[in-house]
Amino acid sequence: MANQIEYSPELLDYVRDVSLRDDEILRDLRNETAQLPMGEAMQVMAEEGQFLALLVSLVGAREVLEVGTFTGYSTLCMARALPPDGRLVTCDISTKWPDIARPYWERAQVADRIDVRIGEGSTTLAALEAERGQGSFDLAFIDADKSGYRAYYEAALTLVRQGGLIVLDNTLFFGRVIDPEIQDPDTVALRELNTFIRDDDRVEMALLPSADGITLARKKTG
Repeated sequence: MANQIEYSPELLDYVRDVSLRDDEILRDLRNETAQLPMGEAMQVMAEEGQFLALLVSLVGAREVLEVGTFTGYSTLCMARALPPDGRLVTCDISTKWPDIARPYWERAQVADRIDVRIGEGSTTLAALEAERGQGSFDLAFIDADKSGYRAYYEAALTLVRQGGLIVLDNTLFFGRVIDPEIQDPDTVALRELNTFIRDDDRVEMALLPSADGITLARKKTG
C-alpha cells in the first residue's frame, strides 16, 4: 500500500491554488471564525467545505441534515449546492453559533434554504424523525460532540433514505485514535465508532485520510 503524501504548507498552497473555488463571503466567515477561541481548529477546512458541496451535488440531494452547525461554514457550502427549493436542517446546542452564521447565509442568499434547530442532538433528531419520518433526507453531515457520534450515526441511518450518504468529520481526531494511552470519552467514542462502521453491513463505507479524517457511509439499498 502506498504511503500518503505529507502535505507541507507549500504543497497545501498549491492544492488551494489549483482547486479551491473561493469567494469573499467564504473568506470573511473563515476569518471571523478564526478569531474565536479554538475557531480555526473547529471549523472545517475550506477544501472540505467544497468537497461537501460536491457530495451534495453528486447525491442529487434536495434534503440535507447537519448535526453541529458551529459558525455555519459547512452549512453555507452545502446550502449553496442545493437546488432553490432544497432544504438543509442544521442542528446545534446553542443559538450562539447560528447567530454568527446567519449574516453570511443572508449575503449568499441561501438563508431561506436553512432550517436551524436548537437543542440536545439526540432529542432534536428524534423530533425530526417524528416530524418528517424515516428516509426523509438524502445526505447527513455529522460534526458535533464526538461522544455523541454513535447516537447521531444511528439516527442518521434512520433519517437518510436508501442510497443516501452519511458523512462524519474528525474520525481520525488529530491522530488520537491510534494512541492507546488516550482514553478520554471523545477519543474512545470515535475509536469504537470507526470499528463499528467498518463492520456495519447496512452501509458501504470509506474512511478518507484527509483533513482530520472523513468517513463516508452510504446506506445500502434493498
